[in-house]
Amino acid sequence: MEKKGKEMLFSRKDLVKLLGPLIVEQILTVLVGMADVVMVAEVGEAAMSGVALVDSISILIIQLLAALATGGAVICSQYIGKQQLERACHGAGQLILVTTVSSVLFASVALLGGKHLLFLVFGQVEDAVMENAVLYFRITAFSYVFLALYNSGAALFRAMGNSKVSMVASLIMNGINVIGNAICIYGLKMGVEGVAVPTLISRIVAAVLMVILVTRPDNPIHVTGMRDLLPNREMMGKIMGVGIPSGLENGMFQFGKIALQSLVSGFGTASIAGFAAASNLVTLHYLPGNALGLGLITIVGQCVGAGEYEQAKAYTKKLILVNYGILAVICGIMALFSNPIVAIYQMSPEASKLARNLILLHTCGMAVWPLAFPLPNTLRAGLDARFTMTVSIFSMWVFRIGFAYFFVKICNFGVIGIWMGMFIDWIFRAAVFTMRFRGFSSRVRQV
Repeated sequence: MEKKGKEMLFSRKDLVKLLGPLIVEQILTVLVGMADVVMVAEVGEAAMSGVALVDSISILIIQLLAALATGGAVICSQYIGKQQLERACHGAGQLILVTTVSSVLFASVALLGGKHLLFLVFGQVEDAVMENAVLYFRITAFSYVFLALYNSGAALFRAMGNSKVSMVASLIMNGINVIGNAICIYGLKMGVEGVAVPTLISRIVAAVLMVILVTRPDNPIHVTGMRDLLPNREMMGKIMGVGIPSGLENGMFQFGKIALQSLVSGFGTASIAGFAAASNLVTLHYLPGNALGLGLITIVGQCVGAGEYEQAKAYTKKLILVNYGILAVICGIMALFSNPIVAIYQMSPEASKLARNLILLHTCGMAVWPLAFPLPNTLRAGLDARFTMTVSIFSMWVFRIGFAYFFVKICNFGVIGIWMGMFIDWIFRAAVFTMRFRGFSSRVRQV
């Protein structure tokens, strides 16, 4: 994608080439996650509960590593826009260094103090559950370094506009994971190790693949040798200037979800089941926005690096409209066929009715979601990550959690009150980020 005078930096073909694989990758991740849930259930309740406990912590670690990768993608995208490919290559090396060191620290905590950490977060649980959780935590902790390498490589290829590589790598990684789970669980009749070992192997394979690809000299961004991996305080600071605020934002978001989970656990079985089913199904609503949000990091980053701030705004508006178009189709299908979709979970009539009502309510709330979540990626790509972090953390704890407790505890709205608080959070974010976006050209910064 070369800059040609004042022509648009990305043609329609370029956008499809970048965004198509990202959407496929998001769909793949969700489908594999659903398949994993089904297979883990085969291991037994104690193992399944242990895996669920660890996954809530693992998601937090994964989000922190992904946030650092996003910081590297922003910096490298801007350098590509500036046509400073040597600086972009050096930034790639520094990203790998930062994420690898961070993942080693996370893995060390999990390996040395995993049991104590699980007790601290979840308190006393059944001995069988804790035993499975500790074993699963220790095995998967070894995969954090490989996951960091994979995330870094995927982010760098997205920064180059080549998201097909990350899609193929994701396909290979998830394929190994699913096939490995099937062999270990159904064939070898392994316990929790049958869930953990394939995860470790799949991440090792994906990491090795990414390291090989990211060192190839024919890529615009590549690690040329140890020179790029030696610590550079200035470059590391730039990466962490985006990555740390994004990581704190993601971390607080995850902590908030855990806090709201305590509200859900206080309701009856039907409410808990209906809420869980609806929460699982509406992840389909987020697929296009998550993919387009990743694309915005690359597109806006390159536009900012090239000094084409108005183009950055134009592409953002175009992709937000695309998000609304895809949402209209997905939400329409789920609303029309909510009965047969919910019936898959084979719940009681009360739980099924609640799940359908929650899906319809969520469909209405998605009218503001693209402005609340994909849009801020444009601000992050313009090095405005501290602002998005501040707004997101404030809105999460004041509106989503505060109003959820008000609607549930004071107004007795049940689990619907939790989503009402979530929608107020979305509306606030959408309003603030939209206003901030209007002044994007005057606030944007280059590396």
